[in-house]
This record gives sequence, C-alpha cells and structure tokens, in this order.
Amino acid sequence: MATLQKIRDKFGIIVAVLIGLSLLSFIIFTGTGNNSIFSNRNKQFEIARVAGKSISIMDYNRRVSNLTEIYKLSGNTNMDEATSKMIREQVWEDMIRENILTPEYKKLGLDVSPDELFDLVQGNNPHPLIRQIFTDKTTGIFNRSALIRFLKNMENDETGQQKKYWLFLEKQIYNERRITKYLGLIRQGLFATDFEAHETYVEDNKKTDFKYVSQLFDVIPDTSIIVTMNDLKAYYKKHKKNYQQKAERKIEYVTFDVVPSPKDIQLAEDWINKIKPEFEAAKDVPEFVSLNSDIPYQDRHYGYGELTPDTLNDIMFNAEPGFVYGPYKEEEAFKLARLAAIDYLPDSVHARHILIALDPKKTKEAIKQKADSIKNLIEKGTDFALLASTVSDDKGSAQLGGDLGWFKEGIMVKPFSDACFFGKKHDLLVVETRFGYHVIEILDQSKKVKKLEIGFIVRNIEPSSDTYNQIYSQASRFAGVNNTYDKFKEAIKKNNLEKHVAVIGKNDENIPGLESARPFIRAAFKTEKDNIILSTNNQAVFELGDKFVIGYITEAKTEGIAPLKDVEEDIRLQVTKEKKGDALVMVFKKEMKDVKTLDDLASKINARIREASGITFNSFTIPGAGIEPALNAVAYVWPPNRLTSPVKGLNGVYVLEITSVTEPDSISNYNQIKTRLMANFQTRTNFEAYNALKKHADIKDERAKFF
Repeated sequence: MATLQKIRDKFGIIVAVLIGLSLLSFIIFTGTGNNSIFSNRNKQFEIARVAGKSISIMDYNRRVSNLTEIYKLSGNTNMDEATSKMIREQVWEDMIRENILTPEYKKLGLDVSPDELFDLVQGNNPHPLIRQIFTDKTTGIFNRSALIRFLKNMENDETGQQKKYWLFLEKQIYNERRITKYLGLIRQGLFATDFEAHETYVEDNKKTDFKYVSQLFDVIPDTSIIVTMNDLKAYYKKHKKNYQQKAERKIEYVTFDVVPSPKDIQLAEDWINKIKPEFEAAKDVPEFVSLNSDIPYQDRHYGYGELTPDTLNDIMFNAEPGFVYGPYKEEEAFKLARLAAIDYLPDSVHARHILIALDPKKTKEAIKQKADSIKNLIEKGTDFALLASTVSDDKGSAQLGGDLGWFKEGIMVKPFSDACFFGKKHDLLVVETRFGYHVIEILDQSKKVKKLEIGFIVRNIEPSSDTYNQIYSQASRFAGVNNTYDKFKEAIKKNNLEKHVAVIGKNDENIPGLESARPFIRAAFKTEKDNIILSTNNQAVFELGDKFVIGYITEAKTEGIAPLKDVEEDIRLQVTKEKKGDALVMVFKKEMKDVKTLDDLASKINARIREASGITFNSFTIPGAGIEPALNAVAYVWPPNRLTSPVKGLNGVYVLEITSVTEPDSISNYNQIKTRLMANFQTRTNFEAYNALKKHADIKDERAKFF
C-alpha cells in the first residue's frame, strides 16, 4: 500500500486532469465496442441514441460509479455536486465518442496490439503518463525500477486497488493510442498543393485600391416593401439550416418566500434575553457558546476595528473581562457578546519554517524525531535557510529559505499561529499541526497591542414550522385556484405579485435566483405550453431552497428546425433587406446607363465617393463600409478603371471603380506556405474530423428524463 500511496500522490492529479479534459482530448474511453449499450433497446431506460444505437441509463450509471470509484481511489475525496456533475459529463462524452468512433476503428481494422501496449507502458520510451507517475521528484529522472517494482508487487495487494489503478491507466493509454492512430491516418490523407499555396499567397498579398459609392438599405422605408407569405415560405425553405434550435422552455413563475414571521422574530429575541443571565454566570465561555450558540465558539483574538458592528469595538475595548453586551441584532440574528479575556499580542509576526510532512509509511514519533534533529542542527549553527531549501516539504516556502513573510493572527492553522504569536522573538520551536511537524523560527514581531477573546451567543432568526406551513398553504391555495394560465396572469396582476421569467434548456442545472432548480427544470420539459408545471407527484408547488415556486410554460421549443411561425419576424427582416437590395440594384442599373465615371454616378444619385486602399481578398473590413466580403471578392477580380456592376452587400448596394492593383512579387518556392497550410490542416483535423462524425450520428440526448 505504500507504493500505491506514492502512485496516488501523482496519479490523483492526473485522474483529475483526465476527468476534466475537454471534448477534443479523446483520452478517457472507459469501455469497448462490445458493451451492452449496443444491445439495450428499451426506450423506457434509454438515456441516449447515437447513430441508431441505444445507450441505457443502467450502463451510464454503472460507468459513472466506476469513474467515481477511480476518482476516490486516487485520493480525491471531495465529492461535491460540482465534482459529481463533472464526472457525469465526462462519462457522457466518453460514451458518445465510443459509439461514434468504435465503428470507424472496425472499418479500418485499427487497433493497438498487446505488444504495442506493452511497449507503451514498459518499453524504452514509455507513454508520458507512465513517465509522469514514475519520475523521481527529486532528480526529475524516470525511475524504471520503481515501475517494475510496482508491477511485481501489484498482485500481492489484497485490496486490489493497485491493479484497479493500473488497468484504468492502461485503458487510457490504449484509447489515446487508438485515436492518435485514427487522426494520424486522416492527417496523412491531407496535402497542400502548389496551386493552393499560390492562391493563398496571392489572396494575402495582392492589394487593390478602389473608390466606391453606396446606397444603404435604410434609405428605403420598411413600409414601402411588400412581403408576402409566399416570400417568407420561399426564404425559409432555402435557408432552413440557419434556423436550427435547441430544446427550450420559456417559463413564468412566482415565488412565495419562506421568511420569518414577526412571531418568529419575537421568539428569537425572547430566547436571547432569557439566556443572557446564564451566559453572564458561565464559568467556561467556549463550552457554553459551543453548547448554546447557533455558531460555534471562534478561538481567536480580535484587534481594534475587527469587530462588527463598528460600535462594538469601542464598547468591548473599554470593558472588563466578564462584561456581556447585548442582545443586539446583526443581519438575521440576535447576538450576545461576552469579553472572555484581554491579551497583549503582536499585531503581526515574521517567521520561517521547515515542514516535515506526515507520511503514512512513517510513525508520528519518527517524524517528530526528524524535526527535533533538524532543530538541534540549527541550534548548533547549521544554516536554517539551507536546511529549509533541501529538506522542507513545503516547497513553496523552501525556495525562500522557509521564509513566510509577515502574517496576522488567524492566517495560519491555529497551533502554528499560537506558537508564533504567544512565543518570543528568536524562539526556535517544534510545533505539530495537521500537516506534520514544523520547525519554526520567530524572526520578528510587531509591537504588542491589546487584543480581546470574545464569546458570541448567536440566535438565528429562522422561520418556524408554523410559518413554513402557513406559507406553503398560501402557495398551495394560489396554485389550486389559478389552474389556468389566464387565471395565473390575472392573479399576479390582482395581487401585485412579482412575475419572474426564464428561458431554460433541458439539461440546465440552474435558474438565477432559485436554489437547486433541477427538479423544476426537468418537470418543465414534461409540461405542455400554457400548462402549469407539475412535479412527478403531480404537485404544482416546488420547494426550492427557501422559496415555494409555481410556474407555467409560455413557450416550448423542440430540438431541430424551428417552425416558420417562430422565426417569421427574423425571416421578414431578411426578406425585406433582400427586396431593398433588389430595388437599389435596379436604381443603380437605371442611373448607370448614361454614365462612364464614378464621379458622374455619384452626382446622379447624390452619393459621396469613398476610398479604400491596400485591400486584399482576406481583408476583414472595408473603410467606410465595415464588413462587406462581397466587396473584397469583386475588388480582387475586377479590372482597373471600369465601373463594376451593382454589388449587393450585407448593408447596402455598392458600385466600385478599381484605381490600382499591386500584384505580389513572384516566388518560385511555395514550401513555406505549404507548410503553414499543412499545419492548419493538421490542427483542424483534431476537432473537425470528430465533429463531422458527431454531426452525422443523429445524437438523441435524453438525460433530462433521468437527471
């Protein structure tokens, strides 16, 4: 297990990184193509469908459990909701990638042989993950002997944890190698030709100067443009792909906040008044506070100005030990403050230390003995900074000779802080904390100032069960009476309630202002438009944190192409712009019949002539016109000293006159440009190849049914 602990120290970080990798990392493939996700067809338990293949919730949950176990075994014990969500998301991406890529591997006959995998983990040039785990941290050199020792001892580990780690690691390497091969094959099929390199060179370097006149779309009033339903349908049919939408719900909701009633406030005040005499008579202030206060005793010393409210500083710093102030109200609590003791301590301390960290392979006695021996060496004249830089386990301060700089009380863990603030200048101490044993030297202390030990009795003002039930009854009555959307809207107006509006996606976790909103979101996606949102128990009142919430669905969008009625306004705007453009093109053509120069045309249409210089095919903007790629294209190909035909752009219609063209110098070798193009192709391969497969996999995400 000692060996496993060493692996944990390094591999724990790697596992966390692996789990947090983005979509394009292609590292964690925790299963194979023979998994049951390919055979489970039961729609009731289907969490996803990828390229016609079903992924079951059972399979998904099993793999979440497996990855969670690996995460815990690697030494990461903080399994909060954010971490759990990260693991679930990673498993989801793994299973999607697996279903998409495994068939591709099979078609190509692509695999990693046992000999190849052996070479990756034990060969002359092992995989970077193996190198990172088994590199000696003191020398920075890969320790092959440690790797061999680990493998030999693995079978003797009765817990099976070492083998579980190893198999997990091998699987990461195996899958990373497969995707590397797959992408490598694609890259080998990409090539930049001399023609592409030449065109790229010219597009970047051919420079054009031109003059132009324009008429922007807004010179024609919207009211003068007639847009028919047939126009809208024709545009919609032609541009459907531009109107992809995600599944969304627009909700309107009201909240009934669970807040303390006047009676609750009075009960809290009565309680604090009743306990005050007992607090004044208490012999052990920390124990009394810990037994009676809603906030535990804070074992610290307060300097002047550190107490809140501000008035408490003058009161307590002019009092004698035993004095009790209050009750007073601060935020949502009644409080009593008792002066327990007065001390004179430094305001801040300058110290340095050497940490001998706890080690599961050694006893605490052995660790303390090492710290004591270091202290003896220092007392006999060995340089503290030299020892700190070579033996301290606090690598941050070790680089500074153990120097921690100046710090105030409470910054360090309590045993360390107490030693520094209650000790004397130049003291050399050995102190135990949860991190291990510290050899501390107090380098300097600021002037001692008056500090107070204060015990606080805190009674939070909270809603009682009666208040909770009353507010729930109000919310329940509201939901029962206003059981249609029209009644809901009318009741909000009549009762002067605040209406909240939110637009949510089916996998969203949060709604601003609502705590733990996921159950409400899930229920919203099972509710039809204009209906009240009901829980799985057919309850209309949701308890989210300290609020009761009642909501209605006002809009419901399904994933896919948005229906015409939902995007009609946007399409009307685009059709109007197109018709304005067509009208302006006709105006230009009419006025251009009898003109030969841009000056003549500008005079006829009363337009200003603008100039643009040094424009290339790839220029981002045109001076005076903004982003107008059609102008770049026309200027690139049009001959000089001739008026162009009217050009319909993004914001208006333009006519150009090319005044000069600067052709780029001829070059005979395009290798540098080809190398740049190839680098671009290779970079794009990493994500575009997979994204193309993913796009055609027709992924159906049903996670919202279960989470």
